[in-house]
Formats: sequence, C-alpha cells, structure tokens
Amino acid sequence: MTLTQTFVVRPIDGDVLDQLRQVDDAGRAPLPVLDADGGSPLRCCLKPSRPGERVLLVSYAPIRRWAAAHGVDPAAYDELGPVFIHAGACGGPDHTGYPADVGATPRVMRAYDGKGRIVDGRLVADGEDPEPVIDALLADERVAFVHARALAFGCFTFAIERTVSR
Repeated sequence: MTLTQTFVVRPIDGDVLDQLRQVDDAGRAPLPVLDADGGSPLRCCLKPSRPGERVLLVSYAPIRRWAAAHGVDPAAYDELGPVFIHAGACGGPDHTGYPADVGATPRVMRAYDGKGRIVDGRLVADGEDPEPVIDALLADERVAFVHARALAFGCFTFAIERTVSR
C-alpha cells in the first residue's frame, strides 16, 4: 500500500508577505538585514538565505491573522514573533511537503483547535522524522492546524494543515 501525504506545509501567504514588506504586524517598517554568512530561515520559501543576501526581519502574528480570517478572537494566543523573509517576491517553496532544509533541526509542533487555542504540542528531536509526529497531531479531531516553531528561539516556521487521507 502506498501512503499519500496527509498534510500540506504552508509558508507565510504571498499576500501577507506583501503587507509585511510594507508594515509588519507590530506596525513597524521591516528591518533590512544583510545576511553576510547566510543561513537565516526564510519563512516565504522555507529555505535558508544565501551568504550576502539582503533579507527583511519583520514581526509576524500568525494566530492573529488566522483568527481574523476565521472570525474568532485570538485572545491570549495573539503573539508576535520575528521572522526573516525575502525583501521581494520569491518563488515560494519547491513543494508542499516537509521542507528538507529544516528537517535536521529540532522543532516544536503546536496543535491548535478551530478557535485558535493550543490543544497539544510535541517535540520533533534533532534528526527525528517529523511526519509521524505531524500525523499523530492531525489524527486528533480537535486539531484544526499545526504550527511548526524553532525549538531554540520559538519563532514561527510554517503552518501545517490536513490534506489527503490515506
């Protein structure tokens, strides 16, 4: 039996990126950064920046934006966090699966319900296959979506939603 991908990874949406390039979710102008060494995690294409690349550092409120789109109150889950994005439009990720460029680093998976409240959380350890963790979280009928976050800094990495069942 062939298994089908049961989830889709979503970077920050292109329309949101256009807004963040003007004014971020904290109401500030984006901070231009010259990434001399490269390796900054870009939330637009889910790849690391290249050495010498100019990127933007912005404040992003993923639950606030999700809640507004779904007509719910984000309440205490309305948090801001720093993310790096390309200064201009990019091609986005190469696919909708788990990004290989973040596969080897630990992540916290936060599972949220349809009101934007955390209902579960799991650690994906360094080198661990993230897909079984994601599948287990999405198997819970209370879970509407999952956010992957960097373990060390807590920054939003990408959203994960259900797609095709097995």
